[in-house]
Amino acid sequence: MTTGKATTTERPPWMWPLALLLIAVAVAPLVLQWLGNVDDQRLVDLDVYRTGGQAVLEGRPVYDFVTPAPQLLPFTYPPIAALLATPLAMMSWPAAQWVWTALVFVTLAVTVGHGFRALLGSAVPYRDVLGRAVPGWDRVVRGRAVPGRGPADPSLPGRPGGIGLPMAFALLMVACTYLMPIRDQVRFGQVDILLVALCLADCVTRRPAWPRGMLIGLATAVKLTPGVFLIYLLITGFGPGARPEQRRAFFMAVFTAALLTLLPFLVIPADAADFWFHALLDPERLGANAATTNQSVRGMLIRLYLPDALTSLLWLALVAAIAWYGFRHARRALLDGHAVTGVALAGLMAVLLSPVAWIHHLAWVVVVLGALAGDGRDPVRVRVAAGVWLFYVVPVPWWGVSIKAAEIPVISPVLGKIVQNGFGLGALVLVWLLASWLPRRREAFRKCGSKPTFG
Repeated sequence: MTTGKATTTERPPWMWPLALLLIAVAVAPLVLQWLGNVDDQRLVDLDVYRTGGQAVLEGRPVYDFVTPAPQLLPFTYPPIAALLATPLAMMSWPAAQWVWTALVFVTLAVTVGHGFRALLGSAVPYRDVLGRAVPGWDRVVRGRAVPGRGPADPSLPGRPGGIGLPMAFALLMVACTYLMPIRDQVRFGQVDILLVALCLADCVTRRPAWPRGMLIGLATAVKLTPGVFLIYLLITGFGPGARPEQRRAFFMAVFTAALLTLLPFLVIPADAADFWFHALLDPERLGANAATTNQSVRGMLIRLYLPDALTSLLWLALVAAIAWYGFRHARRALLDGHAVTGVALAGLMAVLLSPVAWIHHLAWVVVVLGALAGDGRDPVRVRVAAGVWLFYVVPVPWWGVSIKAAEIPVISPVLGKIVQNGFGLGALVLVWLLASWLPRRREAFRKCGSKPTFG
């Protein structure tokens, strides 16, 4: 279709259905593997959510039950999560598995769409009537000027066409599905990618249909670790150069989280009191804190087997230093116009600062990859993103366990411990990449004569 001086490449109507079919075929082995697993090993965390909902419906104490052997898992989430899980309890167990797995991929699609917005926006160049790429096409996203790319050319159309966007989206979806933290979302039936999608969409959607901050408040009420985004909204909404919309979002997030925290006291008051005054104070309810799957800073320190007092002191000191560094650069990234980078840094804070962060909590790696890749024009950034993707695809921490089990003198204890903590140490490296390396890389790319990205 021609518009003024330029035209878009018409997208065949079958491209999006084909892209969705390719995604379905590529992820089917993973889904069938875990949904076909033995019953007591199948989506065990979904079983926790569903049983919590059943306890509410049957009037039983939510925080006194455990799932059937051999898992014996207690409900560890705030009471509003048990109320929200009641629809799952009303379904049959097979139906709940398929519904939840579908929800995992829908929320992953939301995360990929927002996290890789810059790359997907560059997937299809605009072309003139002769089919030639139009110089300056990348200054327009849906007909609007992109920050840092100069004014939009009104003669150019605002909707990309062709086959590039559906295929780029399909490729990114498949690549992100096979990250180990996302594979574990399917394996365990986890909620983390839903929380990532809520926080990311709340922060980067240009014109949200909801009051900005509401989704962060919801995520924080359901699982406390997204509360780091309250800090993110606070530091970006107040102080020199702060954004008023962030300040308004902060108040909305606090209001929503408070409302959803107080609501259970009216509906299931005994369970609400039990969680906030008893269950929340018992870290062992979350599982063995020294387990390999705990890749938080505290988990890595616990595996050093130092005296408890020294471990706690080191943890507090490291948490303070990491929080200062990470949040400071998250604020700078947002104020410089790099919203996805700011969200990625805040998400990594949720992993590193939490007392317990299992491997599936690292679903934030999807957003990190989007921030690192940007719009794909800088090959160095793309290669770094590809390296990070590969690192989180392979089971690095379990290699560390194997190295330790080999009992090779000197090598096994030292190297095995480092590799065992690989995903947590990798998250620290990701914070440095986003906070220090990426701004310098953007500047170097800009000096080479290329336009800056907004990822």
